[in-house]
Amino acid sequence: MLDIKFIRENADTVRQALAARNDKAPLDEILSLDTERRQKITEQEELRRAKKEAARTSRGESSEGGRDLRDRVKAVEDRLREIDARLSELLLQVPNIPQASVPLGKTEDDNIVERGWGKEKIFDFTPAPHWELGEKLGIIDFERGVKLSGTRFYILKGMGARLERAVITFMLDMHTRQNNYQEIYPPWMVKRDVMTASGNLPKFADNLYHDDTDDMWFVPTAEVPLTSLHAGEILEAGSLPLRYAAYTACFRREKMSAGKDTRGIKRGHQFDKVELYKLTLPSESNREHDMMLADVENVCQKLGLAYRIKLLCTADISFSSTKTYDVEVWAPGCKEWLEVSSCSNCGDFQARRAGIRFRPSPDAKPEYVHTLNGSGLALPRIMIAIMENYQQADGSILVPEPLQDFMHAQIIK
Repeated sequence: MLDIKFIRENADTVRQALAARNDKAPLDEILSLDTERRQKITEQEELRRAKKEAARTSRGESSEGGRDLRDRVKAVEDRLREIDARLSELLLQVPNIPQASVPLGKTEDDNIVERGWGKEKIFDFTPAPHWELGEKLGIIDFERGVKLSGTRFYILKGMGARLERAVITFMLDMHTRQNNYQEIYPPWMVKRDVMTASGNLPKFADNLYHDDTDDMWFVPTAEVPLTSLHAGEILEAGSLPLRYAAYTACFRREKMSAGKDTRGIKRGHQFDKVELYKLTLPSESNREHDMMLADVENVCQKLGLAYRIKLLCTADISFSSTKTYDVEVWAPGCKEWLEVSSCSNCGDFQARRAGIRFRPSPDAKPEYVHTLNGSGLALPRIMIAIMENYQQADGSILVPEPLQDFMHAQIIK
């Protein structure tokens, strides 16, 4: 979250950021409550001094004047509690401030394609979409997925399930053995405060799956538990950066338009993802952001998938982000670019919510760390890209060389 002092002293900056994001966070109410709060604190201090003076002059609280002071102090304290509760609620609705390098924009159409890698594959036959390939090879079963759980669910079978597992293992090995991330296997259900710390609550409550009885929340991404891994801690500067990689299933109530992306496995309420997460010194967060993006690109390159990098505009970056890059791979059967990663620098936004600080030096005052996150990568869209780019004229699918040892196979047929 943003610090109330920062909002107070930089109200115009925050207002401009909200406009750039097309966000309607209640800034005016926040500023009004903040002003009233400071006034009430001053009034509280004056009344307490008057109360002490009344007690000192022996009339005390039993007198009519003393009782009046006591009642006035209580009324001010009650109002302060109301203001604090409301301010805490409203501050959670304010998004992060975009960096100056983030392009202004009103919709996702204003995102900027910065660069690409590889060429869109040319076939000497018409490439099939993954849903046709999957059904013909018997590796995706849509009908039974719907029978078990309803629309937007499917089953991976045989070599399809093995391919998913191989991609996950390949990515975890690559990030932990080559890119210096520590592997974490976190819970897939978390407490309310953990979901709040990441920025998912209260903003995205409607898109989350929730167990009402125990007030537990199914994670929409491993970013959520990784954010709170060090909640409430003060880290030593020498321990930073901390780099984590985690695999989880992800659960989201996708709000999809009727008839949009209804075929295949592109969008679903449950999917797998390997997440990258960093806690860094503020001075190093932009450099670590670029390094994270390079780690994500390297996965795509190793798999031989053509991709492009988009710098997201102010209207499209995530709620917690100051700057975001999307990585999109080409899917020739679907004939579209599929987002497989969003790499975001969140500054100290999540760290303030989670209370994660560091000491610049042993005797220094603690400061908030910066946090970064990125998909490294998200399935099933990588599955789609592999199936559609490596398909053969006979409907079989070649297994990318880096996955062959994990698959114990070179072809799916």
